[in-house]
Amino acid sequence: MMKRNYKLLLLVLMLAFASCSFTNKYDDPNKDKLLIQLITYVLENGHFDPQDLNDSFSEEVFNDYLEQLDPFKRYFYASDIEEFEAYKDQLDDQIKAYDISFFNLTHERLLKRIEESKDMYKDVLSEPFDFSKAEEFSTDYAKLSYAASKKEMKERWRRQLKFSTIANYDDLLTDQENARKQNLPNEENSEAKAEKSIVDKSKSELEFDAREATLRSLDELYDFIEDRQRKDWFAVYINAIVEEFDPHTFYFAPEDKDRFDVAMSGNFEGIGARLQKKMDAILVNEIISGGPAWRQNELEVGDQILKVRQEDEDEGINIVGMRLDDAIKFIKGPKGTEVTLTLKKVDGTVEDITIKRDIVELEETYAKSSTVIKDDKKFGVINLPKFYVDFEDYNKRNAASDIKLEIERLKAEGVEGLVLDLRNNGGGSLQTVVDMGGLFIDEGPIVQVKTAGEPKEVLKDRDKSIVWDGPLVILVNELSASASEILAAAMQDYKRAIVIGSKQTYGKGTVQNVLDLNRIVRQNSNGDMGALKFTTQKFYRINGGSTQLEGVKSDVVVPDRYSYIDIGEKDQENPLEWDRIDAVDYNLWGSYYDYDTTIAKSKERMANNEQLKLIDANAQWVKKIRDREMYSLNYDDYKRALDMNEQESKRFEKLSDYKTNLTFQSLPYEVKLMNKDSILKEKRERWHTSLSKDVYIEEALNVLNDLKMTYEIKKVATSVKN
Repeated sequence: MMKRNYKLLLLVLMLAFASCSFTNKYDDPNKDKLLIQLITYVLENGHFDPQDLNDSFSEEVFNDYLEQLDPFKRYFYASDIEEFEAYKDQLDDQIKAYDISFFNLTHERLLKRIEESKDMYKDVLSEPFDFSKAEEFSTDYAKLSYAASKKEMKERWRRQLKFSTIANYDDLLTDQENARKQNLPNEENSEAKAEKSIVDKSKSELEFDAREATLRSLDELYDFIEDRQRKDWFAVYINAIVEEFDPHTFYFAPEDKDRFDVAMSGNFEGIGARLQKKMDAILVNEIISGGPAWRQNELEVGDQILKVRQEDEDEGINIVGMRLDDAIKFIKGPKGTEVTLTLKKVDGTVEDITIKRDIVELEETYAKSSTVIKDDKKFGVINLPKFYVDFEDYNKRNAASDIKLEIERLKAEGVEGLVLDLRNNGGGSLQTVVDMGGLFIDEGPIVQVKTAGEPKEVLKDRDKSIVWDGPLVILVNELSASASEILAAAMQDYKRAIVIGSKQTYGKGTVQNVLDLNRIVRQNSNGDMGALKFTTQKFYRINGGSTQLEGVKSDVVVPDRYSYIDIGEKDQENPLEWDRIDAVDYNLWGSYYDYDTTIAKSKERMANNEQLKLIDANAQWVKKIRDREMYSLNYDDYKRALDMNEQESKRFEKLSDYKTNLTFQSLPYEVKLMNKDSILKEKRERWHTSLSKDVYIEEALNVLNDLKMTYEIKKVATSVKN
């Protein structure tokens, strides 16, 4: 259904664009100008919520573009910005006229300032830092004004570089202390003495080494900056324009388009993690289920990657400030090789982890299930990492058919309730959501879809058969997005399931399509134009409310480590707004289950659960650490703050010690497979161990048990009444 609409949209765009004379507008066609023509035309005619290209739009593009070029405000001067501001309310007019003079001005000035800054950072790092001096450094760059003079700019660089170097200095001091502790008992041994002499550097020598490490990192960063071509910088400008439409609209330059095509094919080689860039930070925003990082089980969503070290190298390369694509080149690598990542964890601590690269095993992206006994009742747990589908042939393996099969297998084992775990599920195929929803109801609407300028479309389950009519709990968190939200919302609206999890899910209620821009250009002699991903549709619940921004609000809210972190759609730049359309006709699930009583009992349990109280305290502490903006550049104060954080973090160590008395078992068909496949056996054992320590799974089973009890009570009461 969605594919049909996209093909229609593409046809309209191609026909309309072909009837225009844009490609002949200039005597000397310029690829940059043609690209702006293409993109603005597609967005004006195909985006779900086209923007007015006015002075307000111009100002937003202006501010966002400069922030992307110079997030730390260490290149441009106040005089540069003053000169640029003449264009602040003119970019809309330039875009309409395919005029790139503003880009040309800023690009040339940026290259000049970057070249000047090379001498500046080398000069700063040629002199020792005084770590006994009382001074601070602020990471709130938004409040920082642009430097008015070279003297002020050099001071800015000095503090930023001192901030980087003090971390290196602390690492070296800590390493030396640890080495001393290991070697001191063997002082009489000559080899031990030789080792000891290596670690007996003075503080001034360590300060020098720390500065050298900072210098090497910057030299490497500038090597990458100098490798960037004009087209790379122009892509930054284009994206500053298109991202004003919404956070999921993005221009892929030709090389990026090729990488996107590979990613969409499902063939991942490397560590198995998706990354994003915020300011100068490279952040982990998804762990690909079944990949090396997932199996290694230490890398987490929200971690910042600071350095990357190959297995044959002594020192890592600092990737802070590096282009995302360049950073990925270091992180990826041949199967079987190891890479060590220096991470700033979600809780603010810094640690190294080593991951062996591999090809992601797609089997682990598929649904898997387990049985568990709770109060003499057998329940089933199904984990679904994504809503997968074979886009070439829907009748091949897909999430809906796999879930149906797992339910039938669980029913054969006599389960009395079902937990569907959609935590960290970022979505996928819309058709699988509709088919999956139909497994739990007889028939009816699952989701409404709105395309700009068209009547709404109601996607329904038309199969009257029900695969599972027993108690159902759906687990979600802040990273459950898109298709996950549609299924959870539908089951919640039908009162078919109880949703347990975060205060709300991610809140991505939009659909994007990727358009190869080369398909709509006639007689193009300008080379590959790249591709544009843009938002074309919006999801709505069957009750009429959008899942955009608000996501799905859990029936039972439980805290997790992301509870206070800005991680959802509402925390992105320029998200589409929440709105409502008319509800569709649907019938509430008719059953003997008492949802309201069950939810009330669960909320009471959650309020008194000590593990959840500790998780909430940890989440608040993580928020405090991440929000910190002022750092001392006096080493004693810096170290004291680190030690204080480390001590405070120890009270949360027992979070990982939590265990339930639950035992999880694989289904008979999988036991046979595990007898022949030791790797599969290891994966399932690790999953079962994780489930047995999962307070959220434990509560989901409590809820299923309560639902089962209310079913028996209401059934008896109804029988007596009749």
